[in-house]
Amino acid sequence: MASEIVIAQTTIDDEEQAKALARGAVENRLAACAHIDQPFTAVYRWKGAIETAQEWRVSYKTTTDRLPQLEAWIAEQHSYEVPEWITLPVTGGSEAYLKWVVEESSPRSTK
Repeated sequence: MASEIVIAQTTIDDEEQAKALARGAVENRLAACAHIDQPFTAVYRWKGAIETAQEWRVSYKTTTDRLPQLEAWIAEQHSYEVPEWITLPVTGGSEAYLKWVVEESSPRSTK
C-alpha cells in the first residue's frame, strides 16, 4: 500500500493562501491531510534576477490515483505563474495511517 501514497508539495508567499490551498484540497477529498510549514526564506532565480521571498510550504498526503486531480486543482487555485509542484513517494509507514490516507483521499469515504 505504501507505493500508492505520495507527498505532494507546493509553496506560496501568503499564509492565508497556504491555509486556503490546504483546506480546499482536503475539503475536495484530493488529499487526506495537508501540513503547512512555518515561513522560511526562499532564494531563487526568476526571469533573470535573484529573488528572495518569505514562503510557506504546503505538503499534501494523497494517493497516486488522486494526484492528477490535486495537481490540476493546485494549478488552478495557485497565484504563482509557475508554482512549485514536487511529489515524493512514500515507501513505508504505519499500515493504519496509510489506509486512512487512501480512504480520506477517495472521492467518497469507504467508512
